[in-house]
Amino acid sequence: MMPVLTVLTAVPAAAAVLALFAGNRASVARAIAFAAALASLAMSLWVWLGVGAEGAMKFVERADWVPGLGIEYHLGVDGLGALMVLLAAIVSLMAIAASGKNTTRPGLYFALILLLESGLFGTFTALNFFHWFLFWELSLIPAFFLIKLWGAEGRGRAATQFFVYTMVGSVALLLAFLALFLATGSLDFEVLARMAASGELASLIQAHLGPIALWLALAVLLGFAVKVPLMPFHTWLPSAYSKAPTAVTMLLTGAMSKMGVYGLLRLALPIFGHELAQVRTPLLVLATLTVVAGAWAAAVQKDLKRVFAYSSVNHLGYCLLAIFAIALPATSDAAVQLSQTAALDGVVLQMFNHGLTAATIFWFLALLEKRSGGVLGIDDFGGLRKPAPVFCGLMGIALFSSLGLPGLNGFVSEFLIFRGVFPLSWASATVSVLGLLITAAVILTVIQRVFSGPLPERWKSFPDLTTGERWALAPALLLMAVLGLLPQLALGTINATMTHLQAGWRF
Repeated sequence: MMPVLTVLTAVPAAAAVLALFAGNRASVARAIAFAAALASLAMSLWVWLGVGAEGAMKFVERADWVPGLGIEYHLGVDGLGALMVLLAAIVSLMAIAASGKNTTRPGLYFALILLLESGLFGTFTALNFFHWFLFWELSLIPAFFLIKLWGAEGRGRAATQFFVYTMVGSVALLLAFLALFLATGSLDFEVLARMAASGELASLIQAHLGPIALWLALAVLLGFAVKVPLMPFHTWLPSAYSKAPTAVTMLLTGAMSKMGVYGLLRLALPIFGHELAQVRTPLLVLATLTVVAGAWAAAVQKDLKRVFAYSSVNHLGYCLLAIFAIALPATSDAAVQLSQTAALDGVVLQMFNHGLTAATIFWFLALLEKRSGGVLGIDDFGGLRKPAPVFCGLMGIALFSSLGLPGLNGFVSEFLIFRGVFPLSWASATVSVLGLLITAAVILTVIQRVFSGPLPERWKSFPDLTTGERWALAPALLLMAVLGLLPQLALGTINATMTHLQAGWRF
């Protein structure tokens, strides 16, 4: 049997080497990157369709690496991993398409994007901490250089802040899992999850290391909280998103931010669910703060990239809200279990929906920035629907998806999250609804100030989307509508996976 996941991860990495050899030949470098991204997308679809609705790991690959240190080459995907792999493939292809041919040092630029894609694939498929951590860090390095070398003015500080914050989280993760290895002799996620479910893990930690299980859980939480981000660990994000090239911002918000939520579902809850349940209330407070304050911060921004940077904090705050809300002691109450499953289904679907929608919005911002000569102030436009009705109409679809309009993909996942969270923590859910209201106000304000009103003289010849741009954007917009009307295309597989995982968690 072909090692599908290994090949999937290797394709963009190998293409990155070829792109480097393209040097300054922009067309060649972009063609290599585009071909590799298309091949990766095709394989990702194959993986997604092959997972099915059983909930178990598929496409498993195992081989001894360094057995004495608990290191094993262990890959596999279920509905959660397969959907994130598919999202990474889609967003990477969109970022390459949005980059155009005019990038300086194109060979290096596209090589770094492909290397980042490879890191994302490895992170979403690895099931051994050593292997997983290599790819977790691998994704950080190209992102740092993409911001630092091709970003806007102030990019150096933004890249450094991004690197330092993420590295602090990585160190916390590394120390926590080294402690787990000392206590258990294993770095395998599935083995550690089974130990946690049986109570053996807590006993081993107590016997070998003392009463530090809660501290290890908090260290793991910190590693993922920085990546999502959870407030107050978010301060790196607005600068990184606004200073990075817009195509790179698409990758940061569309795929990299999902690594943190994925880590909470794959590592934190299965291994440290009991410990996180002990601090459930303060975590819910922080998640609610992330939802409401993220939306409020977006409302007061004047730069469009910063508006949607903070909007991303708000939207991923819903995922954090649901994850922390389900951390309740085991119960046989069917209604509670149903609410937990609905919340988890909403989290996974929200990860995909937000990644798709946010990447599309930033693609439109890239087109807007190119046409305006770098202008992206929310008050610098007005009346663009007159010279560019197609541009405004199609961007409006993506904006309404972000708003959560029924009939588009954003509504389904947010509905499931609140359907699950309200019975589990009505107070947090009630306050978090304010985030929905503020987000609606933010999106409508953007539409009003950019698309409507008097048309300034300078924008009377603002060019509409070209035929090529319309065709390039069409698949993402079509997918938003399809998932909004037929969410069961994804929910069947997602629900089976989350039900399977939930059965093995101990709170």
